Amino acid sequence: MTPSETPRGATEPTLGALVHDLSTQIPELVRSELRLAQSELTEKGKRAGLGAGLFGAAGIVALYGVAVLIAAAVLALALVLPAWAAALVIGVVLLAVAGVLALRGKGQVAQATPAAPERAIAGIKEDVETVKGHHS
Repeated sequence: MTPSETPRGATEPTLGALVHDLSTQIPELVRSELRLAQSELTEKGKRAGLGAGLFGAAGIVALYGVAVLIAAAVLALALVLPAWAAALVIGVVLLAVAGVLALRGKGQVAQATPAAPERAIAGIKEDVETVKGHHS
């Protein structure tokens, strides 16, 4: 039987009934989709929070690992120098590395400021001047 054929005695719903059914079913469909999205985002949020916590814990453990390696370097150097001198040498080396990193970081920040897109602004000004006919 094709969709245009109806069994004898069966009545097709009227257009008004179909619109009414549609108007009651669409809000329920939207609400159920919103509930699904909310539960999905809640699950993903929990996983993201757990992942961020694990990254933080990894950072702390790595920091302690670096501290142990620095202590090992001091102890190794203490085999040829007095312990105070070994600690002093390692401390000076660490401060020198920190100074170099700070200077490189300052240089990178200086290149990034001002935050305005200077070349784009200059290009726009040049375009305005060209449109005005002052610049060829």
